[in-house]
Amino acid sequence: MVEPVIVINNLKFSIGDLLILEDVSMSVEPGDFLAVLGPNGGGKSTLLKLMIGLLKPDSGDIRILGRLPGEAGGRIGYLPQHTHVSTSFPITVLDAVRMGTVKPGLGGIAGLNRTSDEKAKARKALERVNLLDHQNRSLAGLSGGQMQRVFIARALVDEPELLLLDEPTASVDSTSRASLLKLLIELNEDMTVVMVSHDISSLASGVKSVACVNRGLHFHKAPEITGDMFQMSYGGDGADNCCPVELITHGHVPHRVLGLHHEEDEDKS
Repeated sequence: MVEPVIVINNLKFSIGDLLILEDVSMSVEPGDFLAVLGPNGGGKSTLLKLMIGLLKPDSGDIRILGRLPGEAGGRIGYLPQHTHVSTSFPITVLDAVRMGTVKPGLGGIAGLNRTSDEKAKARKALERVNLLDHQNRSLAGLSGGQMQRVFIARALVDEPELLLLDEPTASVDSTSRASLLKLLIELNEDMTVVMVSHDISSLASGVKSVACVNRGLHFHKAPEITGDMFQMSYGGDGADNCCPVELITHGHVPHRVLGLHHEEDEDKS
């Protein structure tokens, strides 16, 4: 039997008196592409930080690649939500990716890997994101989409088994967004991918399962938004506040599902 990549049982996390996550349980299989969706402030980024050991849960259990959070070292690649680079900071694309090379240190703490092959590993990671030709450019001179690819390469430099990304497409234009999602689908051929997004209305075509987080967690082993997920994110009390029409589209047909019209609105039309 194949061991799950992520196992979370009865997780609870709070900051002071503010409850962030409660009774969260989930199991993610190897090779999955999991989209973690939900509203802003629902606890999605916190969940990722708990997975990599940046935060400690109040109660419950987390196992990542069979280990406690923080003990998997370079087997995990992580792209945080906010990665700001000063335009005056003199660093090349290659050096930025090299900063992602880590090795287990004392007590499971990661440290910089200064082995002789780190440049080769960084170049390989840049090749995977189609930016090898930019290795000697200034990082601050890149476009938003290119910079996100550099940060993804930094997360890939140790060839992880699990890639965790927090809002990787939030700060890029629509063209770059489509390109980045295509890249993640390609990377998923070699590793498990977990991608956080606040946009519950949008799923990449390669997503295989969905988790909706809004203090609690609803997990669905299919690339679909269920009624429970929608209600968890946006509220409502069942059929009275849900659209009674099912819309199915094929091909490249853009669509949007709107809420029910109230009777008073219909009278005005």
